Amino acid sequence: MRQHHQHFLVTGAGTGIGRAIALRLAAEGACLTLMARDAARLQATATEALAAGAPRTHVVTADIRDRASVDAAIDQAAAALGPLRGIIANSGIGGGNEPGEGDRFDDIIATNLIGTYSCLRAAQRNLAADGTRHMVVIASILGRFGVPGYTGYCASKTGLVGLTRAMAQELAAAEVQVNAICPGWVNTEMARQGIAAMADGMGVSYDEAYAVAMSAVPMGRMSEPEHIAGMIAWLVSEDGRGVTGQGLDMNNGAWM
Repeated sequence: MRQHHQHFLVTGAGTGIGRAIALRLAAEGACLTLMARDAARLQATATEALAAGAPRTHVVTADIRDRASVDAAIDQAAAALGPLRGIIANSGIGGGNEPGEGDRFDDIIATNLIGTYSCLRAAQRNLAADGTRHMVVIASILGRFGVPGYTGYCASKTGLVGLTRAMAQELAAAEVQVNAICPGWVNTEMARQGIAAMADGMGVSYDEAYAVAMSAVPMGRMSEPEHIAGMIAWLVSEDGRGVTGQGLDMNNGAWM
């Protein structure tokens, strides 16, 4: 119960890493605002969070590409459950992009980078008045190196690491810790879609494509969403006090 009645906002909380983060913080006693576009998935996570130990939950829907919508949603969250102890900015989209007609670059940047920035600034206005507060951004191992065909995703996640450093400098004197998590492969629907796309491109089975992907990972495995959630639970606890401006890597050795 390290986060007893502390209010955390988790974006992208309906599935995958965001859902796992919400459930872990719920088990530590946090009150939770869950934000994403899909209300039904958020409600399912909220039900699970209450069962896991969250005293209260609040659900808000917003498209993070719409700054006005984000501002209204996070203001509403603070009105409902009180000022924020922290935000976990997890919402984002994946996939590749290619130049020419249908290039997704603008949408990826607008969602992953600009949308996250909007969430952090809206949360900043609604942080608790005192004590250590937290902003945690979910970046990616692709913020560490480039991958052909993923210019938008790599650029957006590298931008998040830079954003983290700059905001950590801005907010350090106010005792706001700002950090990024840079996961490698994580066993989520997005990752499975990526493996499936690899399989199609290579003309091999899913299992064969998975083996190829894991051959570049020294430990030969994906992380689970719960592993990322555990790192965040540590980071926003007293045990993580003083960690700010960092990109924390959990990738089973794929980048060192």
